[in-house]
Amino acid sequence: MVPKRLRRLEELAWPDGPRVFVAHSFRARLLGLSFLTDLPRDCGLLIPRCSTVHTFGMGFPLNLVFLDEHGEVLRVRSRVPPGRLVRVKGARSVLEVRSGPGRAFEYG
Repeated sequence: MVPKRLRRLEELAWPDGPRVFVAHSFRARLLGLSFLTDLPRDCGLLIPRCSTVHTFGMGFPLNLVFLDEHGEVLRVRSRVPPGRLVRVKGARSVLEVRSGPGRAFEYG
């Protein structure tokens, strides 16, 4: 089940079915996926205008997909544990997805 916090956000149409929610507001960007205990394998959070993310308050490891201004993948950081700060110079947005088996995204 998609967490209530994500259901309030804009949802993008993503090829092959994964659900991508967009964190436009300051609050959504700051919280990201923090303090969630679970995330469905087919869900991700896109944070636009972002090159640095934190994993403080995370209940599970993340795969972080850093994208350039054209939406092309610059770098993937896999299995980032809670309590980290990750930055990729030149990134314009970040897609956060749950790390682990059975996820619907191809990254990591």
